[in-house]
Amino acid sequence: MKLQRSIEIWKMGIVNYLDALKLQERLFSDRKGGKILDTVLSLQHPPTYTLGKRRTYHNLLVPEADLKAMGAELHYTERGGDITFHGPRQAILYPIISLRDIGFGARKYVEGLESAMIELAALYGVKAHTGKVGETGVWVGDRKIGAIGVRISSGITSHGLAFNIDPDLSYFKHIVPCGISDKGVTSLRRETKMELPSDEVIHEQLIQCLARVFRFSDLQWKQDPLSLETSELK
Repeated sequence: MKLQRSIEIWKMGIVNYLDALKLQERLFSDRKGGKILDTVLSLQHPPTYTLGKRRTYHNLLVPEADLKAMGAELHYTERGGDITFHGPRQAILYPIISLRDIGFGARKYVEGLESAMIELAALYGVKAHTGKVGETGVWVGDRKIGAIGVRISSGITSHGLAFNIDPDLSYFKHIVPCGISDKGVTSLRRETKMELPSDEVIHEQLIQCLARVFRFSDLQWKQDPLSLETSELK
């Protein structure tokens, strides 16, 4: 009999970065303690730049004050990867899952995130691929369409991926995206010849791709989970 793997999907809309970070930290603790199922947060952020744990400040090309003037925030994280941008019209997934339970190592997990984004792009006739050695994420030619920055501790994942549906790509001009200076950034809107459905539909398609890669068969969808209430996050 085939083992059924269950995962909760939290559909959350647009969420402030720090609120999402606090929620991830709490869910990480709960997953580590076996109190919850594997969980994926599906959301978007207001314009936000994040630095990984290597703190590559030199890849931020403008003063932090300028970011505030343009309505963007800057946050420091403990994920892997370099500086990146998050904003509206991106599909962001933060999986909080036990790699031990699904039998994946760290490298295989990252490759799985890449495979999910490649599969999503293919649904719209876009041929995406992984990068060269040292270039994580997903590319169309030499243009990056999907970024990855993860944290794994005690076999539990947090942070995750960001796939560009149709964000304002001008925000990427203020950074060296993911620390790679000679490559560009693109979006599904720019690359496909097909008419795109709503962002919500694309989020759901990406989750389905992720579930297939990691062999989750029972997807439990939660709309606007009560755990996101402000009193819970503080």
